[in-house]
Amino acid sequence: MKIGGQEGEKVEEKWKKIAQLEGRLIVSCQALPQEPLHSSFIMGRMARAAREGGARGIRANTREDILEIQSQVELPVIGIVKREYRDSSVYITPTLAEVEELMEAGPEIIALDATDRKRPGGQSLATFFSQVKERYPEQLWMADCATVQEALYADRLGFDFIGTTLVGYTEESKGLRIEEHDFSILREILAGVNHPVIAEGNINTPKKVRRVIELGAYSVVVGSAITRPQLITREFAEALEELQTD
Repeated sequence: MKIGGQEGEKVEEKWKKIAQLEGRLIVSCQALPQEPLHSSFIMGRMARAAREGGARGIRANTREDILEIQSQVELPVIGIVKREYRDSSVYITPTLAEVEELMEAGPEIIALDATDRKRPGGQSLATFFSQVKERYPEQLWMADCATVQEALYADRLGFDFIGTTLVGYTEESKGLRIEEHDFSILREILAGVNHPVIAEGNINTPKKVRRVIELGAYSVVVGSAITRPQLITREFAEALEELQTD
């Protein structure tokens, strides 16, 4: 579909912002309601800190956080809404309601669970993705996957970006680790898909970040290792606790 006028300019500007993600770091600025840093204000400042540190993009949860982040940094945003439903284990942008909330903020990319699990109401991924693509044809979409097979399927469905976000976090991928055998899961995905791959999930050291880009990932997301101080603190505290039990 040809786009002209102001709408065309918006799409062109979006792609210019997306281009700066190639080979670079995306920082996930998220804090759930039960976490100490849960606050849109704090997430906005976290995004500023990430930008000052060299991040070229932000991944964020909820319309409110994204709007605050956009007021603080001019970086492309991967937006999600995490919400639980009783009839499904899918919780990353699970329904059209979450997509519509995100569209009010207008993140450059919307990520959603692309695992092989039924969505709320028993809806399949193919049906849901077709629905949101038809409603928002110019929006860019990222598939949060847990297995190689899911990534290949999401690629065929036409997601703009394929992510390794959920490797090891679903029942189907239990026991898998993204870094095993020199990132064999990532390498297999890269060899089998046509769309750019964003590496994410347990990529928690500079060495891992560098390696996934060397292997061909378009970009890489780091979250907890940068933006969840309670988890970072725990590693140091537990190291000392071990001394007390020796």
